[in-house]
Amino acid sequence: MNQHRRDRRGPMGVAVIGCGVISDQYLTTLTAFPDLRVLICADLDEERARAQAERYGVPASGGVTEALGHPDVELVVNLTVPAAHAEVARAAVAAGRHVWNEKPLTGDTDSARELLEAAAATGVRVGGAPDTFLGAGVQTSLRLIRQDAIGAPLSALSLMQTAGPESWHPSPEFLFRAGGGPLFDMGPYYLTALVNVFGPVHRVSAVATRSRERRVIGSGPRAGTDFEVTVPTHVSALLEFGGSRSATAVFSFESPQLRLGFVEITGMDATLVMPDPNHFDGATRIEDGGPSRQEKATGAVAGRGIGVVDMARSIRAGVPHRASGELALHVLDVMEAISTAADASQPVVVESRCQTPEPLPEDWDPYAGTLIP
Repeated sequence: MNQHRRDRRGPMGVAVIGCGVISDQYLTTLTAFPDLRVLICADLDEERARAQAERYGVPASGGVTEALGHPDVELVVNLTVPAAHAEVARAAVAAGRHVWNEKPLTGDTDSARELLEAAAATGVRVGGAPDTFLGAGVQTSLRLIRQDAIGAPLSALSLMQTAGPESWHPSPEFLFRAGGGPLFDMGPYYLTALVNVFGPVHRVSAVATRSRERRVIGSGPRAGTDFEVTVPTHVSALLEFGGSRSATAVFSFESPQLRLGFVEITGMDATLVMPDPNHFDGATRIEDGGPSRQEKATGAVAGRGIGVVDMARSIRAGVPHRASGELALHVLDVMEAISTAADASQPVVVESRCQTPEPLPEDWDPYAGTLIP
């Protein structure tokens, strides 16, 4: 067990490893939460790490070795590209640090299981994005479902359709390689929300296609550069849960018709329309055949990193954290099963299971500073 860290008190020391595009969203919030102290930014490009540290008032910067060797770092926030998630997370665990991975948890379920097993043996925890389901929007929907606002949930329809991120992302290549595509890039948001409603997925069927072998960067200094596409860019899946419940999900980078945040949960008595599971806010709508009922979101809307706060507080309290490694592993397992089902043209059983976390209290506040002595 990681005995020398279990009795730590006060705000939790954090290292951010990976200072690319997504790091701005994380550093904006992580440096504002009083229960966390971001101590160092790290990246293979140490100049980029230094620039981010200066921009967000982080006291140190360097490479991965410096981040993992920092004596006051307890938790590593791993924002590297998907292909590096497993390697960096394993190094963090080996150094006795808790680790939060951006999605997907790792590149495949075998490495994800190995990571969780190593963390358990070392006595540290693993958490994983997305944490958008902890935002006020989805949390309000989950509370309403648990309060029987639509009766027992029966089925769901989920759509995520865009023309693709290459039009706005300055370096989109990784989003069209293994670990990317609409399924692995955007699927975690929608699938995590569905698992929070129905519990773990038991079986999937799917079809997947790729319309173009190459795409062109549309913005930034490399605009006009073409690159290879190696993963499906349109995926349609049927998810089967326990109790004969099901969901249909579409993930596409091939649609000029934009459909984002489309998640409808149909119950015995009514249909609940969730806000965008890639956002932290948004109203919930309930349709029961009469006038639409709008429910304003209540809870935390801070942004990416609230799962890290919940994880830090839970570690200190010795209770489970909500955006757990087990939940992230299950979602990865579902996505991998969808890919396998599409390749094999037959249903695939999902072996992993996870606990469905309890919704956050309505008054939960990431800015409260509960760990300050």
